[in-house]
Amino acid sequence: MYKNFFKPTLDFLVAFIGLLVLSPIFLFVMIALAIANSGKPFFFQKRPGKNEKIFSIIKFKTMNDKKDAEGNLLSDAERLTPIGAFVRKTSLDEIPQLINVLKGDMSLIGPRPLLIQYLPLYNAQQKRRHEVKPGITGWAQVNGRNAISWEQKFEYDVWYVDNVSLTLDFKIGVMTILKIFKREGISSDTSVTMEAFKGNE
Repeated sequence: MYKNFFKPTLDFLVAFIGLLVLSPIFLFVMIALAIANSGKPFFFQKRPGKNEKIFSIIKFKTMNDKKDAEGNLLSDAERLTPIGAFVRKTSLDEIPQLINVLKGDMSLIGPRPLLIQYLPLYNAQQKRRHEVKPGITGWAQVNGRNAISWEQKFEYDVWYVDNVSLTLDFKIGVMTILKIFKREGISSDTSVTMEAFKGNE
């Protein structure tokens, strides 16, 4: 009952109220990033959702599009703008995903939507992360986020799928708020973003 009815309803209500409350911050960050990124404050990318249905995720754009002499994008660290670094550290880049929640593409809480090119790399157990809607935050995020291995992250994702409940979602929500204030697990040990998933060895 909770997973199929109350959770989607709660997602919509909280996302709607959240956008209203955060609208001043939303506008300020949008303007600041538009200035820093040549008029491009938003980042759009195709991601797999529930049952691997593809949708466009919306985030604030924290990196510019600067390229080297050969036309290749510079590294993430080189393209991360000062305002983008602040937005990422405070997790403000996730705010636009409330729009994805209102559209029904995402849930507030669930496994994070990853890249489409990872789909053929999952084993049967890891693919189960797509049995529920992806979330803005999830069990893996409050247990390490980008600072844990892919294998551990997928284990957390599948555990969430098997244990989703109102109590667990509330716990993850509270833990997420604490993580944001502590700014833990934003980066991996070797990069400003998580290293790419290359499959199971």
